[in-house]
Amino acid sequence: KTSVSDVVSAADHAAERLIVDRLRAARPDDGIVGEEGTDHPPSGARTWYIDPVDGTYNFVSGLPIWCTALALDDALGAVYQHATGEVWVGGTGAPTTRNGEPVEPLVDRPLRDVALATYLHPTTLPDDTLRVPLLRALQGAATVRMLGSGSVELAAIAGGRLGASLQADSLPWDWLPGANLVRGAGGAAETVQVGGRTWHVAGNRRAVADVIELLRG
Repeated sequence: KTSVSDVVSAADHAAERLIVDRLRAARPDDGIVGEEGTDHPPSGARTWYIDPVDGTYNFVSGLPIWCTALALDDALGAVYQHATGEVWVGGTGAPTTRNGEPVEPLVDRPLRDVALATYLHPTTLPDDTLRVPLLRALQGAATVRMLGSGSVELAAIAGGRLGASLQADSLPWDWLPGANLVRGAGGAAETVQVGGRTWHVAGNRRAVADVIELLRG
């Protein structure tokens, strides 16, 4: 779409059409916003956000870290990871489940004891407003992982597999599905302004507080 690493496939468009058609049939008054261009204004107060293939670069490269992700505003998220056969659903008032089974509530652990997931594109390396706060936070983590799919990493956090996630200027379809899952698992998902950027931080509550403190310096 915009570069050699920001790609779109026929599967992205087909999956978005399928999801939009089903939502329009079931919830005709709801708004729908999709990564691949869908923009149906709501008649009421509800809006769905769709990422039909989150991690398209992984998908077209044959890597298994990709998913389909949906959110109903900041109330409910759903993520399906095809490679693992896992369906995650949860949010406000709906404790997060994995394949229908409740996940264990997240336990507060400091950032120094957990893995932090993030992403840093090579073109952003010269940008001090992004690089400097990010590196401050990374240095506080036990280890760092870059998966290439925001909703996969947030689902992994909801399942207790990763400790926290940190991304800059996330779009709603990249943030809301997984953020809702983390909240439904008893964690925190917050946004904070640092250096003129909006940082999206999710994870167990102690790790999220640690990340925010490091971001702010």
